[in-house]
Amino acid sequence: MGQVFKEAYTTITNFLVHALEMMSDSEIDSFIDILLKTYKEGRKVLIIGAGRSGLVGKAFAMRLMHLGFNVYVLGETIVPALNNNDLVIAISGSGRTKLVVTAAEAAKNLGAKVVAVTSFPSSPLGKLADLVVRVPGRAKISREDDYNIRQLLGIYEPLAPLGTLFEITALITLDSIISEIMKRLGITEEDLMRRHANIE
Repeated sequence: MGQVFKEAYTTITNFLVHALEMMSDSEIDSFIDILLKTYKEGRKVLIIGAGRSGLVGKAFAMRLMHLGFNVYVLGETIVPALNNNDLVIAISGSGRTKLVVTAAEAAKNLGAKVVAVTSFPSSPLGKLADLVVRVPGRAKISREDDYNIRQLLGIYEPLAPLGTLFEITALITLDSIISEIMKRLGITEEDLMRRHANIE
C-alpha cells in the first residue's frame, strides 16, 4: 500500500467528516421537503449533471427510482417533456458547467423548480435556482473560497484532484437524503429490492 494512497484516503475521509459541519440544516431539510412534495404529487424529477457529477446524479436517480419516484436523467432518450412544478436537480461543483446551467435555465423557463447542488451558491447555477444545497468541495476551477477551505482542512497537495472532494461529498449527501426519505415514507430495504433491476 503506497504512501500517497494512504495520504489521499486520509485527506478524503477527513474532509468528509468536516464537510457535514459546513452544510446547512435548513437547506437539506428544504430539499427533503421538496422531494417529498414532488413524490406525493406524482411529479417528474429530472437530474442534470456532467462528467463525474453526472455519474453522482445517475446514482441518486437510481435510488429515487427504487423509492418509487418518477425520475429521469438528462441525456437519456426516454426523458419526457417537463411540466410546471416538475423538479430539476442540477449538480455542478463550480456551478458554472455550461451544459448544466443552460439546461437548468431552460427548465426554469418551463416552470420547473430547480434545486442546485453546488459548492458555490453565488455561481450562475446558484443564482437561478429556487434552492441551493451547498456541498463543500474542491472544484475543478479553484477560487478563493476553495483555497480557504483547503487551508482550513490542511489540504495542501492535489491528493484529491479536480472535483473529487465535491463529487464524493455530493454522493454521500444524496445517499444520506435517500435514507431520511426512506424513514419518513416508511420504505424498507425490501421495498427497494422489489424495484431493483432483475435482469442483470
